[in-house]
Amino acid sequence: MDEPPVLELRGITKEFPGVLANDHVDFDLRRSEVHALLGENGAGKSTLMSILYGLYTPDSGEILMNGKPVTINSPKDAIELGIGMVHQHCMPVCSSTTTQRPTEFGSSPRRSASPWIRTRASRRSPSASSSEWKS
Repeated sequence: MDEPPVLELRGITKEFPGVLANDHVDFDLRRSEVHALLGENGAGKSTLMSILYGLYTPDSGEILMNGKPVTINSPKDAIELGIGMVHQHCMPVCSSTTTQRPTEFGSSPRRSASPWIRTRASRRSPSASSSEWKS
């Protein structure tokens, strides 16, 4: 038996001046599924995900979680519903090497590899390059 969707987007439409970014888009996600949105530049992939994350409001359509309509007006609303987003343009964090990433996200007690993200240890013992970061 098919499990019901945990997330559904139904008839999502978003138009910007002169551009129809999403035209009655339907999407559903079931527990343990992994999806990839593919399309040419300007196809509306980022717009659709921005609607799901509360960065944009759809002009029409609805979002359902576990079969119930939800309103997502901000990223805070999305996060409270358990929805996260990894942005397409997440510099400088995404430009680091794979071995640097765990440090950047604070899982290591060492100094952060990124000048933009401080770990607790880097605030206590700033390096010469981050001496201006003292709290």
